[in-house]
Amino acid sequence: MARVRYLGPEQVTVPELGRTVEPDEIVEVPDDRYEGYVCQPTNWEPIEEPGAAKKKTAAKQLHKEG
Repeated sequence: MARVRYLGPEQVTVPELGRTVEPDEIVEVPDDRYEGYVCQPTNWEPIEEPGAAKKKTAAKQLHKEG
């Protein structure tokens, strides 16, 4: 899952996420919907791109083995 920060001035209900998001809150969004959020730069700020968590896990695993 990718992560984005909500930049709006007041809370907003995001039906796709099934919940309300507060200003300055970081939320996880489905990888395949990430672009739908970050294409609205006045509302959403990219925090972690799709697949970033997998890359971090793989890097940690390599570090442990190395």
